[in-house]
Amino acid sequence: MSTGPREISNETPAHIDLSAIDSVVEHHLAHLRIHPDSTISVTFIDSERMTTLHEDWMQEPGSTDVLSFPMDEVSLPSEGEMSEQGILGDIVICPDFLLPQMQESGRSLQEESEFLVTHGVLHLLGLDHQDPDAHTYMFELQDQLLECWKGQS
Repeated sequence: MSTGPREISNETPAHIDLSAIDSVVEHHLAHLRIHPDSTISVTFIDSERMTTLHEDWMQEPGSTDVLSFPMDEVSLPSEGEMSEQGILGDIVICPDFLLPQMQESGRSLQEESEFLVTHGVLHLLGLDHQDPDAHTYMFELQDQLLECWKGQS
């Protein structure tokens, strides 16, 4: 099943395989039964722009790795159902911020980007990791999605 309009772009000099990022998004949305005409954007941005977004929208200082900006409150559908069509929102990722995380996780820039896109998609669908149960659910689902995608690619 093909998902709807996706805008995937890289505004940085970092070398990121955008077709793989597009594949990750398409896989996850189809696997999660998100309406195929729903829209989403993923943009890789520099530290300066991420700092501005982080401070303006989250009221937190400095840059960060990923931010998600949900639009239409599309959420995970019930088992066997499909979500409503909508604009999921925007995910922005700052490659300049990822080196310490890559060193800690042992992932490449591409793998870290795929991980953060997965994380961002789940945030756009209303999941969070504020309490222990929500954290466990979100990170288990995130790991399952990535493993399933890697098994297909």
